Amino acid sequence: MSVIDKCASYTRAREAKAAGLYPYFLNFDGRDAGTARMADGREVVMCGSNDYLGLSTDPRVVEAAARAAERYGAGCTGSRFLNGNLELHDQLERELAEFFGKPAALVLTTGYQANLGAIAGLCGPGDIVFLDKEAHASLIDAARLSRAKIQWFAHNDTDDLRAKLSRVAGTADCMVVVDGVYSMEGDLCPLPELVEISDEFGATLLVDDAHGGGVLDKGRGTSSHFGLTTSVPLITLTFSKAFGSIGGAILGDEEVIDYLRHNARSLMFSASASPSNTAAALESLRILQAEPWRCGAVSDNADFMRRELTALGYEVGASQTPIIPVEIGDGVSTLLAWNLLIEQGVYVNAVLPPAASPRLRTSYTAAQTEEQLHRAVAGFRAVRDQVLRVPAHV
Repeated sequence: MSVIDKCASYTRAREAKAAGLYPYFLNFDGRDAGTARMADGREVVMCGSNDYLGLSTDPRVVEAAARAAERYGAGCTGSRFLNGNLELHDQLERELAEFFGKPAALVLTTGYQANLGAIAGLCGPGDIVFLDKEAHASLIDAARLSRAKIQWFAHNDTDDLRAKLSRVAGTADCMVVVDGVYSMEGDLCPLPELVEISDEFGATLLVDDAHGGGVLDKGRGTSSHFGLTTSVPLITLTFSKAFGSIGGAILGDEEVIDYLRHNARSLMFSASASPSNTAAALESLRILQAEPWRCGAVSDNADFMRRELTALGYEVGASQTPIIPVEIGDGVSTLLAWNLLIEQGVYVNAVLPPAASPRLRTSYTAAQTEEQLHRAVAGFRAVRDQVLRVPAHV
C-alpha cells in the first residue's frame, strides 16, 4: 500500500465544499484597516486577523518594505549563515533585544522556525521536553524533531507540571515549553508559577510569545506583563501578528543566542527572511515604541466585543486578550455559523479538530473603528437565533 493511497479516501474537505460550508483558503482581493475585500467583491469586517496593532497595511510599514526590496532585491537567496545576512537582520536583532529587555536576539525566517531552532537546537535524545496540552503545533513539532522525550501536562495546571517534573528531577535535562498567550483560547499562561517550578527543578523555561509580544504591557509581552522578563531564559516571537510582517525571533542570553546562531538547523539550512519582511518588522517595532496607544486600543476593542458577545448570549470563555473564542457546538454548527456570518459581512475563523474543539476564533485589532465593531455585533445578533436558539429579546 502506498503512503498516498489515503489521500483518495480523505473526503472531509470535499463534503464541506459540496455543502457550501468550506471555510478555508478563501481568496481575498485586498485589505484596509479593519476590513477585507473578498475575491467576489464583498467587503467584510475582519474579525479573524492577527494583525493586532493594525500595522500590516500602515503606509509607513508598506513603504519600508518597498524601500528594502528596491535596495536589496526580492530575496536574500541564501542562509544567514552564508550569503543571506543583511545589516537589516542585525539591526532588527539589536532593537528587538533592547525593546524586550533581553541580552540578545536571533532573527529567523518564520515564527515556526524560531520555535524549531530554539527547542531542537537545545534539546536532544536523553532530554525531556514538558509541553502544555494546548501548546501550539510548532512547539509540538519542534519537540518531536528534537528527539527528546515528550511529557505532557494539563493545560495551565502547574500542580500537574510539578508532579511530573519531580519524578524525573536529576535524571535528565528538562525544558518547560508554554505559550504566553494561547492562540485558540486567548488565555495567559500562569507565568509566575511556571518560573518558580522551573527554577525549583532546574528546568529551562521557554515562552512562545507569538500572541503576547507586541500586545501586552505596551508591547513588551507576557513576561513583562508579569514583571518576569529577566526570569524567563528563552522567549520566541513571530512577526506575522502584531508586527504585521512575517518572520520570527529567539530572545535570550548572549551565549545561548550565539550557540543557536551556529547550531540551530532551522536557521542554518533555510534562506533568510526577505529584505521587505525584515524591514517591515523593524518599522513596526519602531512605530509600536512611538505609538504605545495601539496596545490600549486593541485591548479596548476586544473588551467591547467581549461584552457585546456575552450580552447576546454567546459563550466566549476566559480570554484576557484580543483573541476571543466563541463556542457554538459541534463542527457542523460551527461551519453553519461561519457561513451565516460571512453572509452578514463578518469574517471570523472556523476552527475544527485537531486544531481545537469546534469554535469560531475571533480576534480584534487596534485599527478597527467603532462603526466596524458595531457592524460585527450586528452580524452576530442577526445570526444568533439560528446559531444559539436563544430568546430573541436578549
